[in-house]
Amino acid sequence: MKALYIILGIGSVIFIGTQLFAMSSQKNIETYPYKLIKKYESFEIRTYEATLFTSVQLVGNKYKESSSKGFSILAGYIFGGNEKNEKIAMTSPVAMSLDDSMTMMFMVPKKFKKETLPKPNQSEITFREEPAKTVAAISFSGWADDEKIAKFKQELITALKTENIKHTNRFYFLGYNAPYEVFNRKNEIIVELETKTDTVKQ
Repeated sequence: MKALYIILGIGSVIFIGTQLFAMSSQKNIETYPYKLIKKYESFEIRTYEATLFTSVQLVGNKYKESSSKGFSILAGYIFGGNEKNEKIAMTSPVAMSLDDSMTMMFMVPKKFKKETLPKPNQSEITFREEPAKTVAAISFSGWADDEKIAKFKQELITALKTENIKHTNRFYFLGYNAPYEVFNRKNEIIVELETKTDTVKQ
């Protein structure tokens, strides 16, 4: 019994240490910059500046399988899987397009340009320049799955329809936490708008 308590105690210390490290790391991580335009009851309107991403296109549209495979490929690249064996800082959030075939994207730190990024070892990794855009965003907590993503995507569509804000069909999932983080998990669904920022109701 004593041995069990010791094992549980060690496990608890490791778990708490991991979570504290995760929270500390989040404070220093570079994030996808945006400007808040307007906040509604259940969603908000933002503008994002043009940004460079590493990306990989995946087969299928199931979140669990696609996110695991995509994260493994892109994480391999930034952890040194490139021609220079160069490590590139992790950024937040991880983005996934919500299409019939998903694309996962990691934002490239601002210190890099497309021309200065090391060539990936894996040919399926590409560099993708996302233009400046206006989006609507809805947030949810906890662990993401296909059901939650579908639920909040529909809630965002309904809310935009209520406010008579027109949107495209370009939806993305944004995940802000490392897989091992348990507390304060944050997720978002965003969609690009047809409406320009100056036509959003004030």
